[in-house]
Amino acid sequence: MKTFKGKTAVITGAGSGFGLEASHIAARLGMNVVMADVQQDALAKAAAEIEALGAQVLPFRLDVARAAEVEALGATTFKRFGAPHFVFNNAGVACGGLIWEQTLKDWEWIVGVNLMGVAHGVRVFTPMMLAAAKQDPGYEGHIVNTASMAGMVNMPNSGSYNVTKHGVVAMSESLYQDLALVTTQIHCSVLCPYFVPTGISQSERNRPAEMVEDAKPTASQLIAKAMSDKAISSGKVSAAQVAQFVFDAAAEERFYVFSHPHALGVVQARLEDIMQGRNPSDPFRDRPQVGQQLRDAIRNTV
Repeated sequence: MKTFKGKTAVITGAGSGFGLEASHIAARLGMNVVMADVQQDALAKAAAEIEALGAQVLPFRLDVARAAEVEALGATTFKRFGAPHFVFNNAGVACGGLIWEQTLKDWEWIVGVNLMGVAHGVRVFTPMMLAAAKQDPGYEGHIVNTASMAGMVNMPNSGSYNVTKHGVVAMSESLYQDLALVTTQIHCSVLCPYFVPTGISQSERNRPAEMVEDAKPTASQLIAKAMSDKAISSGKVSAAQVAQFVFDAAAEERFYVFSHPHALGVVQARLEDIMQGRNPSDPFRDRPQVGQQLRDAIRNTV
């Protein structure tokens, strides 16, 4: 995208983290901002912040896992502002633990939000954007899907999260290729952040009641939560910086967006394992003490 002023941004997960920071940037760029989030109180507070910057804001409470609610978001956005120009499918949740200890509800929740939430955003907004591009040769649009470095590597004790984020990377790469078949006016990116201080480690707070398990978390799930909390809270790259990376990528029509490019060595090792037919490498090879800590903690509880 070459220009942002006067255009419309749709941002899910806009009540906090990357979504809120992206909303700030969109407002400063002179965009209309459609802010969607599952947490009503956080959304109301965030929307007030963005309105105070002078932006036209449309707050919309939804659960991105629910197809009808994303469809309603699309219809409401179109009625208020027309087809959007920038769509940030950003809402996400996290849960960890040994992959065989993930319950059916765990899988339904994380797949519903992280994977199907992005799929709903793509299927609702992409046709709308393509129609706008067909009508207006000057229209330009960009879609950004939030994945994770967990979509590039497979860290232990976080299998269900890895699965959803790999799915988002695959979906985004497919979207890139499919858009290239039909238009030069709309592009897309995939965001792969590493450990950045956001509220994702507390995403259980927004877990729907019907997705909550009666059983207590397993030892591996508690270990995953503790280690994730520590890693995320100690992150040195801010959510505001990552949001700026997203807008920079949209302006440059750049597909891959990494918050920590120095961590790509682990991705390279994984790809080399595949190319050379090797068994998967230790993802903690650059931080052996962390890997040993995890192994010791798991083996003492299993």
